[in-house]
Amino acid sequence: MDRSEQDKEEVELLRRTAGGDREAFSALYDRLSRILYAAALKVLNNPDDALDVTQDTFLQIWDKAALYDPARGRPLTWAMTLVRNRSIDRLRSIQRRVRLNEEAEEEAKVVPQQEAPDSAQEVSSIERGEILRSAVLKLSPEQREAIELAFFSGLTQNEVAERLNQPLGTVKARIRRGMLRLRELVGNRL
Repeated sequence: MDRSEQDKEEVELLRRTAGGDREAFSALYDRLSRILYAAALKVLNNPDDALDVTQDTFLQIWDKAALYDPARGRPLTWAMTLVRNRSIDRLRSIQRRVRLNEEAEEEAKVVPQQEAPDSAQEVSSIERGEILRSAVLKLSPEQREAIELAFFSGLTQNEVAERLNQPLGTVKARIRRGMLRLRELVGNRL
């Protein structure tokens, strides 16, 4: 079978997948999974991460098959773009975590280790934590959730958008507005 016939079949499989046809999705998975896994592995150089990204990509294909437009490219090209973008997002997330860990380790080396903080430092730290917790609780639920995922769970904004099933621009706006609101609520109290 030549490539144009394969493309026509894959277009049909995507169309049926968009309609919720699990058999079509399964057939599409059988056709594309090895290629997409290899592409993810090439970017990530880690079999477990590549497998996760491949699975996430197929979930995205299932959810967004209706958005595929044959006039804009072949199904394989569309799927490769999805897996490449996810792989790059995963790589950036991993690199950010590594960088944050390295920075924390460096900071720990620079800060002299104290046997035990004095009671004034402990009280001050507890008060700052309470002020911050109180301020976070005053955010809208959407802002609070986006900020918690981005800053406490270490997710990228793309990952937060996917987790919340929201557009990336919406997530960025929620985080930005939430941070501005926190600054307003906390002021100089920290």
